[in-house]
Amino acid sequence: MRIADLENLRVAIWGLGREGHAAHTALRQRLPELRLTLFCNDAEAHFRAVENPLDCYVTRAPNAADLSAFDIVIKSPGISAYRPELLDAQRNGTRFTSATALWFAENPDARVIAVTGTKGKSTTSALIAHLLRGLGRRTALAGNIGLPLLELLDPPLAPDWWVVELSSFQTRQASDVRLAVITNIEEEHLDWHGSRERYVGDKLALADSARLLLVNDLQAELLQLTSQHAQRLRYGHAPGWHVAEGAIRRGDRAVLELARLPLPGLHNAMNACAALAAVEAVGEDALAAADALATFRALPHRLQTLGKRDAVGWIDDSIATTPQATIEALRSLDGRKVSVIVGGFDRGLDWQPFAEYVHAHPPHAVIVNGANGRRIAARLHAQQGEYRLHSVANLAEAVAIARDETPAGGVVLLSPGAPSFDQFHDYAERGRSFAELAGFDAEAIGQIDGLGIA
Repeated sequence: MRIADLENLRVAIWGLGREGHAAHTALRQRLPELRLTLFCNDAEAHFRAVENPLDCYVTRAPNAADLSAFDIVIKSPGISAYRPELLDAQRNGTRFTSATALWFAENPDARVIAVTGTKGKSTTSALIAHLLRGLGRRTALAGNIGLPLLELLDPPLAPDWWVVELSSFQTRQASDVRLAVITNIEEEHLDWHGSRERYVGDKLALADSARLLLVNDLQAELLQLTSQHAQRLRYGHAPGWHVAEGAIRRGDRAVLELARLPLPGLHNAMNACAALAAVEAVGEDALAAADALATFRALPHRLQTLGKRDAVGWIDDSIATTPQATIEALRSLDGRKVSVIVGGFDRGLDWQPFAEYVHAHPPHAVIVNGANGRRIAARLHAQQGEYRLHSVANLAEAVAIARDETPAGGVVLLSPGAPSFDQFHDYAERGRSFAELAGFDAEAIGQIDGLGIA
C-alpha cells in the first residue's frame, strides 16, 4: 500500500510518537487534502503538528468501534498488533499499516540491509553503515535506531544502501529486503507479542521478505528455525567471520585485533563480525572496510563509558532490558570491581539465570530497584553469592548507594535487565537520568552518530 492509495479513504493515525509524526508529515506532503483522525494521548497531543483544519485529534484510546470507522489505520509500533480492539476492527474490515510499511511501499527499488535481533541490532546496524561509508558508499542509517524511515521519504540524492534497524514490532512491515541480519533470539517483549512463540515468529518474519539471510552461527535455535531459507549465510563460525585468539578473523586470517575495537565484550566483537559478514554478503569489500572498525564510536546507553568520578568509573548500559543482556555486560567487565544496578518495569522474565551467574561470578555489589526489584531481590536471596546486595525503590536511590558502595578503581554499571516504563519514558531517558545523577552532562553523551544519509 502506497501513500497515494490512501486518497479518498477514511484514514486514522494511532499514536503520535516520532514515527506517528513522521507518518503525519508524509501524508500532509503527499495528500494535503486528506482528512485525518489522530488518536493520541494527552502527552502526545502537546506535541501535535501545525494546526490543520483537516486534522481531528482524539485524546483517548480508541475502542473497536472507533477503529472500525476507518478504512486504514496507521499504527505506531509500540501498539501491539494483538490487542483485542485491533483484532475486532480487522474482522470488521479495517486494514492496519505503519509508517515503516508505507516507506517500503514507496521505495521498492531501495537496496535495504535490514537488521533485527533481541540484542545487538542497533550496534550492528550502525557498524554496517560505518563500514559502508568507509568504502565510500552513500548510506542511510534509519529505522528503530532513532530515525523513522518516513523522515527520509524524499532524499535529494538516493543512497547506495539503506541500513534499517527493525524491532520485533516492525519486522512484518518490511518487504523485498536485499539482506536480513538476525543477531540472536532471546525472550523479550512478551507483553506486546503475548507469548515467546509469537515473539520468535514475528522476529523471524523478516527472513520471509529477504533475498539473503545472515544469522549468528552460535545461536542453535536460530539456526534450526531458519534452516529452510534458500539463501542463508552464517557468521560466527570458523570458515567465515568469527572471533578467535584475540582477533576478528575471516577464516584463518586475523583481520583486526580485539584491542583495536572500541567496543567492550565478546558480544560486541560478534556484532562487528555480523557487520563485516553483512557487507561481504551484499558484494562489498569487507576486508578493505574492516580497518574502519577502529574509528567506530559506541552508541549511547550501550555499555557507554561516561567517565570517572572520585576514581570510580561509570558505565551506562540502559539499553539492557533482559537479564541475559545484563549478564553479557558483566562478562565484558570481568576482573573489575563492579556495582551493578538492575531492575525496572516487570515483564515477568526469569531472573534465575542472572542469579546463577552472579553466584558463580560475583560482582562487588548488586543493587536492585524499580517495580520488579523485590522479585529480583527475592530470587537473589534464595542463592546469595559473595557480593553485597541492596534493594531500593528507584534509580536515584540506587545511584546514591552505588556511589557509597563502590571502591576506588571500581565501576558503577547501570544494566537494568528490564524496561524503563516504571520510572521513565524510555531507556534513553533512564540513561540520561543515570548520567546526571552520576554528575555527567547527559545531553553531550546521548547523541547517536551517523543517523540519516551520509
